[in-house]
Amino acid sequence: MEDITAITTQNVVVDDQVVTQSERQPFIVANTEEVTLNHLERDCIIPVFSKDNETTIAHHEFINTLRNQLEVIMPEQQIQTPEIRVSHVVKGRVPSAIGKPAKELLEEEKTIYYERMAFNILVPSISRNINGNMLHLSIGGVRAYNQENLYSKKSPEKFKLFIGFRNNVCTNLCVSTDGFLSDIRVSSVEGLCKAVMDLFKGHSLEEHLMTLQDFNNYTITEEVFAHLIGKLRMQPYRRVKNDLDKSLEINDSQINKVVKGFYKDQNFKSNSEGKISLWQLYNLFTGANKSSYIDSFVDRSLSAFVFVKEIGHSIKNQTPNRYLNN
Repeated sequence: MEDITAITTQNVVVDDQVVTQSERQPFIVANTEEVTLNHLERDCIIPVFSKDNETTIAHHEFINTLRNQLEVIMPEQQIQTPEIRVSHVVKGRVPSAIGKPAKELLEEEKTIYYERMAFNILVPSISRNINGNMLHLSIGGVRAYNQENLYSKKSPEKFKLFIGFRNNVCTNLCVSTDGFLSDIRVSSVEGLCKAVMDLFKGHSLEEHLMTLQDFNNYTITEEVFAHLIGKLRMQPYRRVKNDLDKSLEINDSQINKVVKGFYKDQNFKSNSEGKISLWQLYNLFTGANKSSYIDSFVDRSLSAFVFVKEIGHSIKNQTPNRYLNN
């Protein structure tokens, strides 16, 4: 990854306007709710591996590890409070409340933890304006206990880390291929620290931004858009699939949102001639992706980037593409 200072002062806008927590729209919706770091630390139990009673790495430890590393990597930047979204609450009770009716449980007799958690940390002092949309540097992670075998002995645990940009207009998350580590396996906080450093070393901020900017240079017509949508609907049932078919992970309800957005989205709808840029199309995809579950959200965000990038490559080089009918 390029030197942060060099990027900030030369290539991207240094934005002094901080987006407050109350002004944010959720970066993911689906079946999630927002919680605070304090809630995770004070009110939630930590799951263990049942065979040896060894603790897992807690959600708040994961978040604090990334936040602390950010303060080391970019000490002069504005690092905001993490936005944390959780789902699939697992409820329990303390031993003294065994046999007590649920409606009679006191708060101190209840236990909870969340099976799935995603968080996002904005760095608004590092930003870029693309087509009137301010993008802020965004770093975060995903944890899903349903991907662990908690009935075994302690073993390496799975985490996901991402670095990219978040569109301040709609809070859509923009993640590139080198900005996502999808299968981190570690057994300690120290292992997470190393993974964070690996993520930053492997990611090119400027290359990511140049690709997003390039999306503005290509447009498709309403006819081509209709053809693309039709092919997407057919995709799950095709006998033979290529790499591009596999790259876009989207379901029928999300496709419906994309179609609606083509005509009605306040920020990314088609123009009066029925044309839409790949930047607009990309944001329709990432906007629809907000309804994905936590454990697939970032993967699907990346798939939208790869898909639109390939569409742009086909237009630029005039190469055949079944989604463009060319």
